[in-house]
Amino acid sequence: MDRQRIGELVGDIDAVDTTVLRKLLDNGLMPVVSPLSADESGTLLNINADTVAAALGAALGAEKLVLCTGAPGILGSVDDPGSLISYTDLRGLKRLREEGRIHDGMLPKAKAIEDAIRGDPRSPLRWVSRSQRQLSKALTALGFHVSQRLVGKLLRELDYSCQANRKTREGSNHPDRNAQFEHINTTVQAAIAAGEPAISVDTKKKELVGDFKNNGRELRPKGNPEPVRVHDFKIPELGKVAPYGVYDIAANHGWVSVGISADTGAFAVESIRRWWYKLGNARYPDATRLTITADCGGSNGPQVKLWKRELQRLANETGLKITVTHL
Repeated sequence: MDRQRIGELVGDIDAVDTTVLRKLLDNGLMPVVSPLSADESGTLLNINADTVAAALGAALGAEKLVLCTGAPGILGSVDDPGSLISYTDLRGLKRLREEGRIHDGMLPKAKAIEDAIRGDPRSPLRWVSRSQRQLSKALTALGFHVSQRLVGKLLRELDYSCQANRKTREGSNHPDRNAQFEHINTTVQAAIAAGEPAISVDTKKKELVGDFKNNGRELRPKGNPEPVRVHDFKIPELGKVAPYGVYDIAANHGWVSVGISADTGAFAVESIRRWWYKLGNARYPDATRLTITADCGGSNGPQVKLWKRELQRLANETGLKITVTHL
């Protein structure tokens, strides 16, 4: 192991598998866990020990989380060792952090405490994935007589609110990822500057054909909404369709082909072919090249041989030199 590389890359925890830990604990053994892990590609990652401790405590349902540190704890005044704060709650931690009293090495410890408390099933008020009704029932089962309204009031006082998931974790990040996008951008910009067509293609999810409910609204006479079916059962004689989009980047125009069978490489290239003969050829009469950007999934993926074969056929048919850049 290269000691110089440890700590260069810092990771976070997505999930905890407690199988081995529980077996050790059940047999009276004390596990010693090293805060090292690896991502999907096997790259060694250093994880903050406080974060690991909090995640393990929450996953195991521990009643206590004890953090051993060389610092005396959280001080009301950094220069006064006698100002040690012996007790606080989540609101107190938030206030201390906002006031700047928790800083440097104490920040991850404070976050670990918050995460462990929120993940502890023995603390129903911190279990934010439950509804107010379920929290009220859980508290009643523990001997506390509280109403749903009181639970909501207490949660608001603790600065809790109903929140949806937010996509922020991107997973592993290849060191050449940005260079890849820069290359794609340069290739597309060069094609547009030369007056050559550059398109972006993608398949959307299959849609039912018929009078089914879709999200969105349209202007209609008041009290007269568009009637649609109650259940989303496929109409056998209509089935489903696969929309395949072709977006002309320079012209800011789109083309959608609708397939009634499978989403294949042949269908993808046929959609491009129809766009070329209906719109592209007239828009770019002197074109000699066609640049295509596409994602790596579905019918236009880089490993799909049918996609490659059909593109070659299109190139032979139109005389265009086709360049594909995959995102």
